[in-house]
Amino acid sequence: MRVVFMGTPDFAEASLERLIADGFEICAVYTQPDKAKGRGMELSFSPVKSCALRHGIPVFQPHTFRDPEVIAQLLSLSADIIAVVAYGKILPDEVLQAAPLGAVNLHGSILPKYRGAAPIQWAVLNGDRETGVSTFHLVPEMDAGDLIYIEKTEIGEFETSGELYDRLKVIGAGLLSRTLRDLDSGTAPRTPQNDAEASYVTRLDKSLSPIDWNKMPREIVKWIYGLQPWPCATMELDGTTVKVFGAQYSDRIAGDLPGKIVSAGKQGIEIACGDGHCLIINELQAPGKKRMSAADYLRGHPLKS
Repeated sequence: MRVVFMGTPDFAEASLERLIADGFEICAVYTQPDKAKGRGMELSFSPVKSCALRHGIPVFQPHTFRDPEVIAQLLSLSADIIAVVAYGKILPDEVLQAAPLGAVNLHGSILPKYRGAAPIQWAVLNGDRETGVSTFHLVPEMDAGDLIYIEKTEIGEFETSGELYDRLKVIGAGLLSRTLRDLDSGTAPRTPQNDAEASYVTRLDKSLSPIDWNKMPREIVKWIYGLQPWPCATMELDGTTVKVFGAQYSDRIAGDLPGKIVSAGKQGIEIACGDGHCLIINELQAPGKKRMSAADYLRGHPLKS
């Protein structure tokens, strides 16, 4: 089976490595154009490009698929199927129809829930107990094509989005390999999505960082872990904005206003939440400092309870 692979970040790299290991013929890789990064603004390769070059696979980085020459190049590859994982571009019909078996996508949610960007992070932020990965046939509408397979997994109570991301990229790589194998043999199922059950999510930004202490403790915990590794949850301590990395539940029920510090000591910083219960912040990072336990922070920054 000749496969054109389209992807960009490390989430996609895991799938490309799996397909190579499982013996699929990757005839070409498409990835986003190189970007300038760092103080020196040196061009940086995407993880997928680096992987393809290690394996001697041709790499293409078109800025657009509206160019007839780009489509002609794609057609000349005579691929059986196009596999897409976090490519970062909207693909026109000419691309979706460029292979006999069409184009399939790996998405980091249980579709039709969480179509769009950052589905892994929003599953944590919203306090979901489980999430998963889906493979489906690509259509012009975003993440709306017929489903092929879904694989689910539980979300740990204190699992960060980054940790879940790392698990799902491995689970997803295996699912994509299974999907291509079964499409090649003609045994893959095909199930239309229920658009009435669809939900959509957007990319994260720093405006989400400040913790809303009016929320219930579990909502705040999921917010803290859902915003890791970026943009990270934040809170104010004596006028200083600190990043919050760790929290645990408290048995205390306080009548204090949400956001008020109830206690500060070896366990951490105990803060009142919106429902009268409390939450303990046990790991944070002050500006210009390393991550540390809240207890260590308090040794140099004593707080009034």
